[in-house]
Amino acid sequence: MYRVEYRRQAQKTLARMPRDVAARFIEAFDGLAVDPRGRDLGVAPLRGRPGFPLRIGGWRAVYRVDDDRLIVLVLDIGARGDVYK
Repeated sequence: MYRVEYRRQAQKTLARMPRDVAARFIEAFDGLAVDPRGRDLGVAPLRGRPGFPLRIGGWRAVYRVDDDRLIVLVLDIGARGDVYK
């Protein structure tokens, strides 16, 4: 099982976003701890940069998987148009 870690910016965004959306992200990341490639969530690798996107409503999260250390690192969470910049 993988461990989920959040970068500071991702933690701040989770604290500021609506509680129901934040709860859905936390639940999804708990599921990614079991299956970090998100096969049941329909997650595919990003194009042009390393990482994976996670889509919930109008919000997006970008995360990386470190298989050597068994970590899912949440890099950023934000609105759909802003998170990929």
